Amino acid sequence: MNLYAEFHQRITLILQKIVDAGRLPGDVNFARFVVEPPRDPSHGDLACNAAMVYAREAKASFGNPRQFASELAFALSEDADVAEAEVAGPGFINIRLRPEVFGRILRAALEQGTNFGRGARRSQNGNDINVEYVSANPTGPMHVGHGRGAVFGDALANLLEFAGHRVSREYYINDAGAQVDVLARSAYLRYLEALGEPIGNIPEGLYPGDYLKSVGAALVQRYGDRLRGLAESDWLDDVRAVAIESMMAMIREDLAALDIKHEIFFSERSLTQGENGDQVAAAIAALRQRGLVYEGRLPPPKGQPIEDWEDREQTLFRTAAFGDDVDRPLLKSDGSYTYFASDIAYHKTKIDRGYALLIDVWGADHGGYVKRMRAAVEALSDGRTTLDVKLCQLVKLMRAGEPVKMSKRSGEFVTLREVVDEVGVDATRFMMLFRKNDAPLEFDLAKVIEQSKDNPVFYVQYAHARSKSVFRQALATISGIDLSTDGLARADFSLLCDQGEIDLIKLAAQFPRVIEAAAQAHEPHRLAFYLHDLASTLHSQWTRGKDQPQLRFLNEEAPNLTVARLGLIRVLANTLSSGLEILGVGAPEEMR
Repeated sequence: MNLYAEFHQRITLILQKIVDAGRLPGDVNFARFVVEPPRDPSHGDLACNAAMVYAREAKASFGNPRQFASELAFALSEDADVAEAEVAGPGFINIRLRPEVFGRILRAALEQGTNFGRGARRSQNGNDINVEYVSANPTGPMHVGHGRGAVFGDALANLLEFAGHRVSREYYINDAGAQVDVLARSAYLRYLEALGEPIGNIPEGLYPGDYLKSVGAALVQRYGDRLRGLAESDWLDDVRAVAIESMMAMIREDLAALDIKHEIFFSERSLTQGENGDQVAAAIAALRQRGLVYEGRLPPPKGQPIEDWEDREQTLFRTAAFGDDVDRPLLKSDGSYTYFASDIAYHKTKIDRGYALLIDVWGADHGGYVKRMRAAVEALSDGRTTLDVKLCQLVKLMRAGEPVKMSKRSGEFVTLREVVDEVGVDATRFMMLFRKNDAPLEFDLAKVIEQSKDNPVFYVQYAHARSKSVFRQALATISGIDLSTDGLARADFSLLCDQGEIDLIKLAAQFPRVIEAAAQAHEPHRLAFYLHDLASTLHSQWTRGKDQPQLRFLNEEAPNLTVARLGLIRVLANTLSSGLEILGVGAPEEMR
């Protein structure tokens, strides 16, 4: 049960009665107010801002927000689950619940197990979500910056699924354009090397990494020496295809090492050379038919330069009509498509596949591209499909506070696989998520494997392991205790009256709300923060039990209290396990 959603509904019913009495307008949007934990726990269990949110609409009937809040608080005080509802400040409402409410939550959480907090499955018609993430150019191994976007996108997809949405995970293969031709030339050089020819230093402008040696060997195995001595136009297509195939195989292996999965791999090249013909031309024609594409000139840039401005007659898309800064060109001066034109066609395929929400996970260097892409999706879908772009900032790789040098494997940067091989999947994923995606991240290879409270991933996993150890100890030391779900659910949770236990219960009760809010905001870091708070609170209670034996989770002299505490511990273990699974991080049973 989502305690906060439940009370939002109850307050909505109170507001509806006020509307029905003609004291509030009939068009009040009840989604505008929130029910949330108070910033200061001493103020109660719930806080509501309804009287402040509807102050303007309520002014005629109630005067000021505080008077309005007083009426809402009076109505709430008659609720059987409310011990006290009081007005604070200019019109906020603080609500204190009766203890038995939290006992009901613990029982519900025990019965639901690891499904506690899981959202009801949404309708399968028109509510599907497409999450596109990674989409790294297939020109080399993935670096840690790609890894951050990969982990973020994968965890976000997990979060949305747990919240009840149907999600498709997609990778856009950038296999068209100049960069894959550079890849082909670089691979051809390694092909000649594999044939025994000296190649000297890698020329400027080609990819220097050792990873291309295997591509050269693969070309020799497939073609022998038949490509040697040919003009570039005679070998470019064949070499490019083999190189892209090899790079995507390597990228898939890198992603698998981090437990990243995609259901759909969509080729950019298929937009113009696939079985559906030239989909870019079709997308432009569809926009032109609606009067959204025209021939014209862009004005010179003002202030900041516009990177694709040319002083010539161009084919332009009216993105400014949909919130962009200027209209955007769709064709280059040589008549080929701009990257934007291809991206329009690609996103049109997503819209045509019926997704109601598109989420693109991009690197921070693409921030200037967001407005035009949102404009394109709005125009293509007539506003029926929403695009949310999540930007992932750079990752600064450190070791004990010192920057890490470049990688021999790539020739330029430390690869994602090198990081995962050194610190493991769990540390990599959790630390990539323990900071908001649009904030720069320092990733210290030494600190993320420390076994201390200063290492967040260890701290959270250790909390889960500790909770599991309580049950192992209970089985070994206490006889006649029923540790089944039904047995624990029959516990008398009113016995949990220590403040530390109450804090843990209230924090566990927030889990469904955290899931819902994080899913709505597309921010999985909120879950990582919550799990750390939950772990910290559990560790604190554990430490208190060392100094005060009466607070220990197991007490043979108080079997009823012990069963209640074990019920709480089971809920905490399940919550930590569910949260870590959403983040793609393991929940170990024990840690040594």
